[in-house]
Amino acid sequence: MKRFLLSLKRQSGFTLVELMVVVAIIGLLSAVAIPNFRKYQAKSKMSEAKLQLSSLYTAQIAFFSDFNIFATCLNYMGYDPSPEISQRYYAVGFNVAANIHTNAWTSATNSGLQSGSTANTCRRDLPAATVTDAGGISFYAAGKGTGNTIVTSTSNAFLCNTSIGTQQNNSTTDLADGMTFVASATGIIDGNFVASTTSSCLTIDNNKRINVSRNGY
Repeated sequence: MKRFLLSLKRQSGFTLVELMVVVAIIGLLSAVAIPNFRKYQAKSKMSEAKLQLSSLYTAQIAFFSDFNIFATCLNYMGYDPSPEISQRYYAVGFNVAANIHTNAWTSATNSGLQSGSTANTCRRDLPAATVTDAGGISFYAAGKGTGNTIVTSTSNAFLCNTSIGTQQNNSTTDLADGMTFVASATGIIDGNFVASTTSSCLTIDNNKRINVSRNGY
C-alpha cells in the first residue's frame, strides 16, 4: 500500500497555467480556422453557379445558331433547371426581357421562331413566371439559401446584370452593337451577405466570359 501511495505522489500533472495556455491556443486556432472554413464552404458553392451559367450559355448559342438572336425565354430554348430547385443555392437568368430590334425579330420568326402576339416575345403558350417573355420563363429561383434568405421568384432584383443586351439588326447603319447577352446567377451562400447588393453574383456573356461581380462571402 505504501508503495502505491508513493507512486501516486511521484506522478506529475499539468499546472493551471499550462492548462490556461492550452485553452488559449485552442481558442486562437478556432478563431482563425472557423471563418476560413466558412469561406471555403461558400466558395465551393460558387461552382454550382458556374455550371448553371455554362448550361445557359450552351442554350443561348444553340438558339442563336437557329435564329441569329439571343433572348430571355430560357425554357423555350431548352434550358430549365427547375427540377433540381431544391438543390440549388443560385437563381439563374435575366431580370428584364430582351430588347430585340424589330428587323432582327422578324428575321427570327421567319426562320421558325414561335412568336407571341406581343413584339419580341417567345411563344406565349408556355407556363408564365414572375419574370417572363410573355410566357417564356427568363428567371429560375433558387430553392436553398443560408440563414433565412433565399433568392425566390420575386427576388430577380438580386441579379447583377441590368439587361440581356440589345439584339440589333447588323444591316442597319444606326444599330452597330450587334448581338450580345449577359446572364446572371445569384445566391445566398453566406449568412452575413444576404442583401441584393452583397449576395453572391456571377455573370456570363456571349463570349463565355464568367465574371464574379460579388463574392457574397
